[in-house]
Amino acid sequence: DGVAQGRGIKCSLCTKILKKIQSLAGDDPDEAAVAAALQKGCQVLGRTVGKLCQRVVKKYREQITEGLQNGDMPRDICTAMGICRS
Repeated sequence: DGVAQGRGIKCSLCTKILKKIQSLAGDDPDEAAVAAALQKGCQVLGRTVGKLCQRVVKKYREQITEGLQNGDMPRDICTAMGICRS
C-alpha cells in the first residue's frame, strides 16, 4: 500500500541522513560534534533531501544526539523515532 511504501522511502532517507551525520560526527562524538554534524549533514545532502533532513533534525534532535552518543546504528535510531519499522 502507498503508506507503507512512503514509510519505506522515509525510512531509507532517515537512515541515509543519519549515516551521513554519524560519519561527520566521528567516533564517540560529544554534543558539540553531533550538533555540528547535524548542521553540516543536511547541507551536503542536497536541496530536496536537505529540507527533509532539517525537519527530521529539528523534530528529533535530542533522540538523534542521544543515539549517536550511545553509538546506536542509524537504522536503530530511525526505528526508535518511529520512522522505520523494526
